[in-house]
Amino acid sequence: MAVRLQMKLGVIAEPDRVSDSPDTVVVVEPSVGSVARSKGNLYLIVTSTIASQRAQEATQLAAETIRSEFYYDESAGIRVCLEKAIGAANKRLAHQRDRLALQGDGLNGPIGIGVAVVRGNELYVGTIGPAEAYLIRQARLSTLPDPHRERGLPTKDLEPDVWRGEISVGDSLVLVSPNVMAKLGPDELKDAMVTLHPQPAMEHLHHRFVAADGSASDAMIALEATEVASTHKSRTLVPVRPPEPLAGAPDRSPIPLADNVTDGVATVQASAVRARAAAGGVVDRLVVRLQDLLPRRRTAYRRVTPAAAKRETQRRAAVAILAFVMVAVGLGTAVWYAGGQTGAANLASLNAGDVALKTARENLAKVFGPGVDLVEGDPSQAMTLLTGAYAALQTAGTNRIPATTIEPYLKQTVDGLDRLYKVVPVASAKMVALGTAEAPADIGYLIIGPGSAPFVLDRGTKSVYRVDPATHKATAVFRAGAKAAAGTEGTPKLIALGATRDLLIVDDKNTLWRWRPQDTSGKGTITKVKVSTGASWGDDILAIGTFLKNKSKGLYNLYVVDPSQQQILAYAPAADGNGFPAKDTKWLTVARDVGKVADMYIDGDIFVTDNGTLVRFANGRAEGWSTQAIGDELLRPVPAYRLISSPSDKRLGVIYAYDPASSRIVALDKAKGTYIEQYRTAGHELGWEDIRGMVVVAGAENGPATLIWASKDSVFTSVLERVPDVSPTASGGPAGSAAPSGSAAPSGKPASPKP
Repeated sequence: MAVRLQMKLGVIAEPDRVSDSPDTVVVVEPSVGSVARSKGNLYLIVTSTIASQRAQEATQLAAETIRSEFYYDESAGIRVCLEKAIGAANKRLAHQRDRLALQGDGLNGPIGIGVAVVRGNELYVGTIGPAEAYLIRQARLSTLPDPHRERGLPTKDLEPDVWRGEISVGDSLVLVSPNVMAKLGPDELKDAMVTLHPQPAMEHLHHRFVAADGSASDAMIALEATEVASTHKSRTLVPVRPPEPLAGAPDRSPIPLADNVTDGVATVQASAVRARAAAGGVVDRLVVRLQDLLPRRRTAYRRVTPAAAKRETQRRAAVAILAFVMVAVGLGTAVWYAGGQTGAANLASLNAGDVALKTARENLAKVFGPGVDLVEGDPSQAMTLLTGAYAALQTAGTNRIPATTIEPYLKQTVDGLDRLYKVVPVASAKMVALGTAEAPADIGYLIIGPGSAPFVLDRGTKSVYRVDPATHKATAVFRAGAKAAAGTEGTPKLIALGATRDLLIVDDKNTLWRWRPQDTSGKGTITKVKVSTGASWGDDILAIGTFLKNKSKGLYNLYVVDPSQQQILAYAPAADGNGFPAKDTKWLTVARDVGKVADMYIDGDIFVTDNGTLVRFANGRAEGWSTQAIGDELLRPVPAYRLISSPSDKRLGVIYAYDPASSRIVALDKAKGTYIEQYRTAGHELGWEDIRGMVVVAGAENGPATLIWASKDSVFTSVLERVPDVSPTASGGPAGSAAPSGSAAPSGKPASPKP
């Protein structure tokens, strides 16, 4: 008889999924025999790279379309019906692209499809866009290749490819979101599916995903093919006649006279039993007669109780007994929990904490033993031991070990890991403070302007200040409402350096102003600069920058980040340098969403921080370059960069990026994007939580670079070299320290201007 297959299913319950997941999971196992034989079971996940309510609505729309179209269509086989159903979902998503905010990259959307159909021992699997399928057979993990994985729905070039094969007993199939696989990896998926049944495997993987700070897309389905045993009827047993000739005859002992002795003993025993019964009957009759002779109560006038009263009495007695039993059980349970159960749980927790603390101590002793420093001698082994110590200390903390006991070991562990992750503590010194109690400052930008002097844009006083490199005094060079020869100055919005002599200012009316110094004291002249399409910028431009085009004439191009046009607009200068009369050029080869750009740096290539990611555009394309992961996610979150700067020329040296979530500056190789090291304030002193603007200038004679940065109301400098990792004193901290010699007045100038 042919083996019949049954699918064991593993899926995460809706209440257990992460709150911001936009994914939709559909499982259809038809109960009608004809539908099951013709169409089979449908298993479907619809994922989204965007986490929003509209994205969830889009995944539900796609899932419902595929389910209904697949089971409604009887015109072809399973493979063709699946392809047509996916095509119908793509059309519906494309028609509602704007309503559902499914813009993607302009060609391909963010929706992914993972679908599987099982009919008998036939298996059909297909993936479109951000969705993955894995087949586990004989403890080997195989994946379904998808040459067009980037083509999420909706897309103009839909090419669904449905793979067909056979599924056997013991085979497993997993449909999963790539967001989950990015957190867990294929090895953990294979281990869970090989060692567990589908449902506990999915619950284990989802728990691991949540523990790894997973969020957004989390769809996953697991199937396992098992055998359904064939039913059969057993043969009925028929008694047969024994072949012995004496079968049925009384048993006789082979010993002579043994049967006679046995019969005699049995007779004596039976007589004794009868005698004992007769004696007991006589005694019982005597007792009854004695009771009959005793006086009796008078019963002639017995009182009769109504049936209703008797029932009420019985009911009250039953309620009283039930209440007594419930109180007794409740008190017993409370005493058991308060005494035995809680005590046992506390003891088990303390034991687990002690074991974890012992593990951490042993690991630290191996890394930092007497005369031993594995951080320098064997970084790989030190990383393994310190990572284990950190995890053990976290376990100890959750198992009632006091924080005061854990703290010294945790500090030693973190310090060792910071050395492995190349963390450099640096000191800070204040240059100048802006604003007053009546008019507080709110610094928005900082650049190095003409004469290598820092310039800051203060939103609080609606002014642009020049900080003198020698005296550290701030002087206003532009102020909203001030009267100039060219007109009334507006509220400054953006600033940038043009070549080495011009300070460019864009005000709230999108008027471009140019300030030029007259001497070294900070005095200058200000004029308006004509830009051909400046009036069409709108109020949403995010950054401006320049790049030197003709060094001998001091001519430079102007670049503007304009989200409304999804472009970086480039303007060529006039021959005399007095404006930008030519029509703008769209510098990006392909339009893209630049609405989350926070900073821009130009050195021939254009670098931007786009929604926390550092992107390099070369010749209008963002290809061939990306930042390397730091690898310290055990201690700090993945960096989300906001500000950038570099003191070196194109494709040379280092680019520095500010990560506000971890209050650090990260140094990356400008040509390759590889991680070099990172900087933080010594002793974790406050100050880098909210850097409003920063510039890195090169050190003199290959010395360490200097970071000039601005907080909300002050300008500071930090030399990027290691100092003792201790908290500075009240006079030496960022809030009140004087600038050291040579650090406040930076040597050199940035290779290119930046906003």
